[in-house]
Amino acid sequence: MTNRELDELDRAILHALQDDARKLSTSTIADRMDVAASTVRTRIRNLEEAGIITGYHADVDYEAAGFQLHTLIVCTAPVPNRERLAREALGIEGVVAVREVMTGNENVHVEVVGRDGDDLSRIGRELDELGFEIEDEDIIRNEYVHPYSGFADGED
Repeated sequence: MTNRELDELDRAILHALQDDARKLSTSTIADRMDVAASTVRTRIRNLEEAGIITGYHADVDYEAAGFQLHTLIVCTAPVPNRERLAREALGIEGVVAVREVMTGNENVHVEVVGRDGDDLSRIGRELDELGFEIEDEDIIRNEYVHPYSGFADGED
């Protein structure tokens, strides 16, 4: 990943993509910013190549998809092994996201989905076998996200 300054167009593109990457065309972004669509496409490619845009993801309503238990499992991993364990946790069936947190304890948050308690028990066992210490488990009721407002402020 490169460390580069984002200009007003880069920030507008990031804000628009965070808001709705699927339904928003490069032409729409270009019209908003009064530039050519080809300029927006080039900027998006450059943002991807720079590692600033790392992917595009669908928001899934797990409950509507038949997975009644959308859960956050808070774990502690030994700091020297934290990154490796976090990446390995992604290989467990039912794990949908892993976040490393910069603390000593409770330094890995694992988001999981399952149909029932047996799924959650299996995931917990597999996390334990990897070397995590499970500190807490919380059922996620709802999650709300929106684009980072700093990309829309227009200030350099």
